Amino acid sequence: MQPTQAEATRRGGRDPLAAALSDSRARTLALLEAYATALGDTLPVPYSPQLNPPLWEAGHVGWFQDWWIARNRQRDRGLACEPEHARPEGRLAGADALYDSSRVAHSRRWHLPLPDLAATRAYLAAGLEETLALLRAAPETDAGLYFFRLALFHEDMHGEAGVYMAQALDIPLPENLRPQVARLPEVAPLRISGQDWTLGWHGAGFAFDNELAAHPVTLDAFEIDRQPVSWRRYLAYVEAAEAAPPRYLRRAGKTWEARRFGDWQALDLDTAAVHLTWHEADACCRWAGRRLPSEAEWELAAVTRPEFAWGEVWEWTASRFQPYPGFVPHPYRDYSAPWFGDRYVLRGASSATAPRMAHPRYRNYFTPERNDLHAGFRSCAV
Repeated sequence: MQPTQAEATRRGGRDPLAAALSDSRARTLALLEAYATALGDTLPVPYSPQLNPPLWEAGHVGWFQDWWIARNRQRDRGLACEPEHARPEGRLAGADALYDSSRVAHSRRWHLPLPDLAATRAYLAAGLEETLALLRAAPETDAGLYFFRLALFHEDMHGEAGVYMAQALDIPLPENLRPQVARLPEVAPLRISGQDWTLGWHGAGFAFDNELAAHPVTLDAFEIDRQPVSWRRYLAYVEAAEAAPPRYLRRAGKTWEARRFGDWQALDLDTAAVHLTWHEADACCRWAGRRLPSEAEWELAAVTRPEFAWGEVWEWTASRFQPYPGFVPHPYRDYSAPWFGDRYVLRGASSATAPRMAHPRYRNYFTPERNDLHAGFRSCAV
């Protein structure tokens, strides 16, 4: 079933936005509780360049919401907000020195005097209460709701990160927090005719800066998989090419097992291949005499062909993460601009993505060696 909530969230008013903010915070707190149950109240985890300490992650979510809403004297101005204007201190003294991801180096986050678990929960509770009070008084316009939508999607992203971090650390999660895996029986690929396409977001509502500005592209005819590559297809490549098995997989006699949140389970070969790097996806395509789609091809198929199934895994594309022509950074300056060039675009969503985040024009982006993400791929004919 295709994701349907994203359009409504990007354009919706105060009441559905308030419900979404509360729902996202409930997920943050539930993940925090699962981590505390597994690790203890100090939530210790080893250093990793791909992860954040869970206490820092939760506090950062609360800080980000405060910074752009409660402490933002220009929050009603939306994109016209001057991001570096002077702000009041906020409810937690020194929070900027702890949680500002633009200024606190990744490696330092393991060595900061962070508030303990109880104080972090209290910080999150007080912040959400103030956010919802301010939302009730906010202008019901795209400008007036911009930072509330931004804070919501930011927390949703960190909620998904909490899920794949639990997978990486073998932390058990309750069933309601685990991504549900759907079977994908093989179906014939799609033929898409050559045409002009408007790539990117256009119209009213919330958009991330890297989705703008929409611009025309001309695409040749292409053939693309109707759904992501399954484990059955991917493991045929692994066995034939004698490639290294992907992360979280092992042989069990003549079959395969997958590790999910610390448990080894029989692998359903007709589910989407996941936790793959860009390099693994690209190598499988080349072995099969196929290729990764460009992000423009992916977007055209996702928007115009209802039988194009997506939303099970983030999907690597052949496109580098670059600004669209006419790109202008939004007030959260570090969301896109620092990352252009060395990352690849992923499109779609995963089963760990909040449905309101899943939009066919959304551009995710990571470095090609990442295999902790819920990422897979589909292929195109050469």
